[in-house]
Amino acid sequence: MRLLLCHNFYQQAGGEDACFADEGRLLEKHGHTVVRYEQTNDHISGFRVVTTAAQAIWNHQTYREVRQLIQEHQIDLVHCTNTFPVISPSIYYACNRERVPMVQSLHNYRMACANAYFLREDKVCLKCLGKRFPIAAVSHACYRGSRLASLAVATMQATHRLSGTWRHRVDQFIALTEFGRELFIRHGLPGDRIFVKPNFVDPVPELGSGSGDYALFVGRLSPEKGIELMLKAWRSEAIQLPLRIVGDGPFLDRVKSEAASNPLIQLTGHLSRAEVQTQMQQARFLVLPSLWYEGLPRTIVEAFAVGTPVIASDVGPLTQLVRPDGGGMTFRLGRVEALTAAVQKLSASPEIARAMRPLARAEFENHYSADENYRSLMTAYANAQAVSDRRHTRVKVEQSSAI
Repeated sequence: MRLLLCHNFYQQAGGEDACFADEGRLLEKHGHTVVRYEQTNDHISGFRVVTTAAQAIWNHQTYREVRQLIQEHQIDLVHCTNTFPVISPSIYYACNRERVPMVQSLHNYRMACANAYFLREDKVCLKCLGKRFPIAAVSHACYRGSRLASLAVATMQATHRLSGTWRHRVDQFIALTEFGRELFIRHGLPGDRIFVKPNFVDPVPELGSGSGDYALFVGRLSPEKGIELMLKAWRSEAIQLPLRIVGDGPFLDRVKSEAASNPLIQLTGHLSRAEVQTQMQQARFLVLPSLWYEGLPRTIVEAFAVGTPVIASDVGPLTQLVRPDGGGMTFRLGRVEALTAAVQKLSASPEIARAMRPLARAEFENHYSADENYRSLMTAYANAQAVSDRRHTRVKVEQSSAI
């Protein structure tokens, strides 16, 4: 199969970027020809935020370039990881024009939420879910703190919702969890075209020992990740286990300041994937205190792959992903005392953490392996092909009837 994989990279690398790379390698490993179409957000700053957000409605350059790539490489199917803001939904129309099946992954909630998190003032917010025009996003300046830029994003959402882009131009959506699938159905996407496929890790890493005397956080240092909540928990005298924080982001200085005053906080900054894997293999457990409806945090899959238990907040899909019988433990969302108690339990009882390790590894093998992921991808692609064939057959019949 000849595949065109498309992705709009973020200014700071994240899980979506890694998934785009991993899926490309997986498909090539199985003998498929993979062509990549990539854009970046590096140029977005100042007033450019507004103009770029407006461009997200329709990018003529994307439309032309994607059609040309499809023709030049005789592409059989197009799969997008992220189209916002530069690529834009114009790519769907390019694929339709070339009669090529289109698959869109749903790694975030941008289609229904201007900031893509369903989060406002550190609390879950669903005011725009299912709305024809998300006026709340504009009034609260949800996109980069700008009402003007938020208006541009809201206009993009409303334009493509009202014109039926999401319902009629995409042949198959891929959600990361059943929770995410249900949210998008509530927003108006057709449930029969949303396939659930989680992330994966390949190659399979070696099991870790958990012998390191520390808890671990890996991820973007930003408010929605619950960084402040985690730092508050580690001020408690009940916690004596060091916390190693791996990552970068807007809260970097805040974490540096806390590390300077709390000897239990160890900040490493950004690390390579190999270095992160080593940290996970040695960690007693991973901490994920997120405040928002995570898609499917890559760190959970990576932790389970090496047998490292996970402590996560009980928000959204995390309650489905992190379970006691799967090497996990959840705590009440936003409650410092609840996080403190969970950390204290695994810190004070290393034997409990050790007993959770084989459960975590089994969870990975059962749900997040590359082989299982490839089978799921092929099913999603076959579904997209079937939908595309039906749509173009219907159009052909309608055109014939009009003659």
